[in-house]
Amino acid sequence: MGSSVFHGAGWVCLADLRSQSIKLFTDTKTNTHPRAHITVAMLKQKAERSGETVVKKIQFADQKQEFNKRPTKIGRRSLSRSISQSSTDSYSSAASYTDSSDDETSPRDKQQKNSKGNGDFCIKNIKQADFGRREIEIAEQEMPALMALRKRAQGEKPLAGAKVVGCTHITAQTAVLMETLAALGAQCRWAACNIYSTQNEVAAALAEGGFSVFAWKGESEDDFWWCIDRCVNLEGWQPNMILDDGGDLTHWIYKKYPNMFKKIKGIVEESVTGVHRLYQLSKAGKLCVPAMNVNDSVTKQKFDNLYCCRESILDGLKRTTDVMFGGKQVVVCGYGEVGKGCCAALKAMGSIVYVTEIDPICALQACMDGFRLVKLNEVIRQVDIVITCTGNKNVVVREYLDRMKNGCIVCNMGHSNTEIDVASLRTPELTWERVRSQVDHVIWPDGKRIVLLAEGRLLNLSCSTVPTFVLSITATTQALALIELYNAPEGRYKQDVYLLPKKMDEYVASLHLPTFDAHLTELSDEQAKYLGLNKNGPFKPNYYRLGHTVGEMTALKATHKVSF
Repeated sequence: MGSSVFHGAGWVCLADLRSQSIKLFTDTKTNTHPRAHITVAMLKQKAERSGETVVKKIQFADQKQEFNKRPTKIGRRSLSRSISQSSTDSYSSAASYTDSSDDETSPRDKQQKNSKGNGDFCIKNIKQADFGRREIEIAEQEMPALMALRKRAQGEKPLAGAKVVGCTHITAQTAVLMETLAALGAQCRWAACNIYSTQNEVAAALAEGGFSVFAWKGESEDDFWWCIDRCVNLEGWQPNMILDDGGDLTHWIYKKYPNMFKKIKGIVEESVTGVHRLYQLSKAGKLCVPAMNVNDSVTKQKFDNLYCCRESILDGLKRTTDVMFGGKQVVVCGYGEVGKGCCAALKAMGSIVYVTEIDPICALQACMDGFRLVKLNEVIRQVDIVITCTGNKNVVVREYLDRMKNGCIVCNMGHSNTEIDVASLRTPELTWERVRSQVDHVIWPDGKRIVLLAEGRLLNLSCSTVPTFVLSITATTQALALIELYNAPEGRYKQDVYLLPKKMDEYVASLHLPTFDAHLTELSDEQAKYLGLNKNGPFKPNYYRLGHTVGEMTALKATHKVSF
């Protein structure tokens, strides 16, 4: 049957409108939409005026022609794969430009050079450099402290002679950091700390700018370690500083190149996983270089971990699953700063949030913030979303995965992919079904399925974006930590792990205040004397961490090396 409209006591047939070239939804000349002004009443009137009773099917203008223009072959990808990925194709780290690329050749098999003839890099596609440069320029606008630091210290070149080897997420924000380090005099070689978080267009822009970058989105495990080795192992090039996120680069140099490791002047580590590894080396007496623990700085914990995750958790879940948060039951494993940010965001969206925690202090905070503290096995059958953010391993094991309800979403907000036991899911009786980029259905024999995001890796940087302004705070902290370790006089730092000086934390914060047109109150001489403080800071002792209890501060003072 053709199309018709119900009117009054009966159906009114519609005339053939194809000859009128009426276009629905899109004007092909102006390429604008919506342009559909055809209402039921208009169609009814048209039919009544014409007196036609012949019914013909309404067809979108040029529908057949437009369909025929579609490619019948898309590189090595099937059309179905192209369609499934279309929802994640964007200009963000969630789906880099490479997601729509037809070239599936491994970057390791390519010979690429930038416009200056330099080929000391390995990325997806150097031709994407212009797109990446635009993203970096946008990021610069939201990273005021790094830009101010670049301007203030560029003449002094405090990192002149520094050879920095880095392993972090390669995003537009990292690019601003790398270019700042170079402006301050450093030579940089870089690899990615996560196989999914690299923005390919940004890596291309860095390679075009002369940086030795070895990373692309979607690396295999073998590619990951190959890139790190290529980053480190260059004849005639000896790094003297390490900037790490997760400890993989430090671990690789320590194991593979022990002589090189002994010549390192300092390590800056920003993740809880990497810091944990450094403390293990220190405790075993195997850490032969000083290291700066950026993860436990106030500017990292209270801004990157808390505010960044508060915004990016929702972004990551929405982009991958289009889930409605209102009324959903969610369990968040861990109530550190990352967990606090996730819980606050989900609660604000109307979710019912449960928390698991091992630390009684964090557990009490969760309770007083209005969350129900549970053990995971108590709620695993009923929750709709499971989020891990502990920094630990085997938080969600196969036993819990087997007991989850059909359609449960499982993801990780911690740095490492060890929190969810993904390896236990790669068994013959379970079927993996790729839904879209970074989204997999894992299907049980009875038909039950869970939705696994980013294969258990870091959700926000693998599947979405993170707030640039917050990353400016962390990146500035990293840059200052590198400057501090590189320029420190002999003997200031021994072979141990140190907390960032409080004065440096406060300086990083002050560099970001002008963005908000904020005005600090100054102490009078009398007030400063009363508190026993310098008018210009630091305003807290170095062992103090905002949010720590007195007991925690005492432990920090006793167990951490404090730099002055």
